[in-house]
Amino acid sequence: MAKEPVRVLVTGAAGQIGYALVPMIARGIMLGADQPVILHMLDIPPAAEALNGVKMELVDAAFPLLKGVVATTDAVEGCTGVNVAVMVGGFPRKEGMERKDVMSKNVSIYKSQAAALEKHAAPNCKVLVVANPANTNALILKEFAPSIPEKNITCLTRLDHNRALGQISERLSVPVSDVKNVIIWGNHSSTQYPDVNHAKVQTSSGEKPVRELVKNDEWLNGEFITTVQQRGAAIIKARKLSSALSAASSACDHIRDWVLGTPEGTFVSMGVYSDGSYDVPSGLIYSFPVTCRNGEWSIVQGLPIDEVSRKKMDLTAEELKEEKDLAYSCLS
Repeated sequence: MAKEPVRVLVTGAAGQIGYALVPMIARGIMLGADQPVILHMLDIPPAAEALNGVKMELVDAAFPLLKGVVATTDAVEGCTGVNVAVMVGGFPRKEGMERKDVMSKNVSIYKSQAAALEKHAAPNCKVLVVANPANTNALILKEFAPSIPEKNITCLTRLDHNRALGQISERLSVPVSDVKNVIIWGNHSSTQYPDVNHAKVQTSSGEKPVRELVKNDEWLNGEFITTVQQRGAAIIKARKLSSALSAASSACDHIRDWVLGTPEGTFVSMGVYSDGSYDVPSGLIYSFPVTCRNGEWSIVQGLPIDEVSRKKMDLTAEELKEEKDLAYSCLS
């Protein structure tokens, strides 16, 4: 029996990340090579013509799994019946803008999109927020879409997770597929904490801890962390544009693992609603190590946390509390 198509919404679909992401979804990279999809692409009215161009290209690419395309500037039409929503659209910080200016713009965008999802998305719709500030945008969305279960609203830290895997793979000259269980704690910002204390590498003599193989704590506690934290800025400097391809690819990884499950013994990083695990204040969207089964994520429990890690985890939580307060002040 052929599967029923899944409706996937991409907001900001005419932008750089959207343009990289929609062919990946249409090709089955997000939901599997046997899962038909109907793509819903939403963007702002000034981007309507560009959005139509993306739709033409999707038609021209003749993707076998793509069973329909909705390209619209109307949030209600875009959100109707969607099973998965990837929220890429947001207001980027421009030169000379204060954080509060960016926050107030994004608060109003996410408030209105939350309302459309709340009323029109399919029950049990899974939401992934990509647009920055991703954790806080996801929190606002949760606030204004109360009927969407809080476990269904997440933000993207898989890009940072994948960046950390990539750095270890390059350092050790091993395939990236042999590295696992790095953790990104906290905010998708430069305060995030990339943690390798639980990470392992598959070697010819079994799994070995990353620290044991790298044999350089100075690099792991210093340059490794700052490289992952500042990778986005480094790519903008090199490309003169933001990291669209890797963001799109990691959004696919995030949803695929969430829907289809993580491999046994492997955990990944997701920004999820804190329940107080690891003494992270509840009520924040914070990146944790998770495993996924049957379409549900669970925070990996019981990992030992050393003093250095504790400080870094608290620092990024503090920033998230400040962002939350700033966002709520924009609402009032």
